[in-house]
Amino acid sequence: MSDIFSQPALSNLTEFSVSELSGSIKRTVETAFDQVRVRGEISGYRGQHTSGHAYFSLKDDRARIDAVIWKGSFSKLKFRPEEGMEVIATGKITTFPGSSKYQIVIESLEPAGAGALMALLEERRRKLAAEGLFDQARKRRLPYMPQVIGVVTSPTGAVIRDILHRISDRFPAHVLVWPVKVQGEGSGEEVANAIRGFNALPQGGDIPRPDVLIVARGGGSLEDLWSFNDEIVVRAAAESAIPLISAVGHETDTTLIDYAADVRAPTPTGAAEMAVPVRADLEAQLAGLAARLSGSTRRHMDNRAQGLRALVRALPSLDQLLALPRRRFDEVSVGLGRGLELNTMNKRRSFERTASGLRPDVLGHGLRQHRQHVNERMQRAEALIERRLLQAKARVSSSDSSLRALPMRLSGQLDRQKERLLACVRRADTAVLHRMAQNRSGLAAHERILQSLSYKNVLKRGYAVIRDEENRPLTRAAAVAPGAVISVEFADGEVSAVAGADAPPLADTSSAQVRKKSVKPVASDPGNQGSLF
Repeated sequence: MSDIFSQPALSNLTEFSVSELSGSIKRTVETAFDQVRVRGEISGYRGQHTSGHAYFSLKDDRARIDAVIWKGSFSKLKFRPEEGMEVIATGKITTFPGSSKYQIVIESLEPAGAGALMALLEERRRKLAAEGLFDQARKRRLPYMPQVIGVVTSPTGAVIRDILHRISDRFPAHVLVWPVKVQGEGSGEEVANAIRGFNALPQGGDIPRPDVLIVARGGGSLEDLWSFNDEIVVRAAAESAIPLISAVGHETDTTLIDYAADVRAPTPTGAAEMAVPVRADLEAQLAGLAARLSGSTRRHMDNRAQGLRALVRALPSLDQLLALPRRRFDEVSVGLGRGLELNTMNKRRSFERTASGLRPDVLGHGLRQHRQHVNERMQRAEALIERRLLQAKARVSSSDSSLRALPMRLSGQLDRQKERLLACVRRADTAVLHRMAQNRSGLAAHERILQSLSYKNVLKRGYAVIRDEENRPLTRAAAVAPGAVISVEFADGEVSAVAGADAPPLADTSSAQVRKKSVKPVASDPGNQGSLF
């Protein structure tokens, strides 16, 4: 141990601070690994942070490196990273001095080969299928003869020319083109926004709402068609209220939008053929239907005329139809006179039976009975009224006696209330006087304390307070310059003086720079005690 401590110190090494050393390492690493491509599996990915950045790791079977994608670079990625995906990341290596760690700042990200893309595509297809976006029950039938067709595609490619040419040849219709990018950064968002934009058009607005949509793109590699595998595009196609035809790539190309669309077309030209019928075929079909309608109408009229003639031959003559009603009429007319006579005789007998019961003696007996009933009811009513009057008089008498006794009870209650009020007043006066006495004694005690703490009492014992020209108290002799004008406060007033031995006498106030103040007593203010200093 003694040999170790006896060795000379290594003084030829440069001394760095921790920050300097971390900064030097950061510059060295960034210079040596300015642009690298790293292949690995995404681990610990939890989506974008609230700041918009994404933090995760890349790993293989033996090592692990932290990774970060800044917000600006994340929006430019062709596809979104997912947990467990094997990718090739391009960026630079840097360090984080705060924790002495290094990480890769990713600028671009791509799947590790076509197999990884297919695996990602299959995983996304299963996920969206599990949500029911590809169910056949969601798909709608295309309109047979659309008036307006919306097309979502690139405005500069051959696809839009093929679609317009085929629609013009088959059945001219109004075509609305929503220009979008069909490849590269941001193409998926543009296609989804176009689909939602067509669906947002109101019925009867300035811009007509399409009856059917066509999302089209030419052929290409899996990477070229990857925008149409984006989840946002698939969801927009599934949510579209307008029937949608997917025409992305050639017949052998398959994207996820094909599963979500209502109809998949093998090519963009095939989509145009599905959207509209052939006008010439419609005209020929219409002419054939018109000929069939005319022939069937003519045959139908002939059949009806033939049937009508057969019915006319089967009908009897007019005399045969009226023979039976005429006979019945004759029989009824013969018996009508006899029937009237019998009816008159029956009515007369009934009248006589009724008149026999209307004799004066019968009517008089009925009136007497009714009069007797009325008299009996009047007698019962008079007796009932007399009883009610007697009951009312009894109630009035009892109420009158109760009212006469009421003032006596009220006067007794008033006397008791007056006594209670006087007792409360006496107790309140006593409490007020007691509280005022307590307040006076407390005020006197505070006044004595104030007088004992006031510096005025100290001045009465022969002390004085010295102040400068600005009325500030002087506590040290060194603070007084020779010839300075000072004021001295005694218990009975203040006087002015000049500091220094060479100062002229105070009596000669005309030649000296000393002015004598008149003594003016200061009233004692208990609220303003002042200061001894």
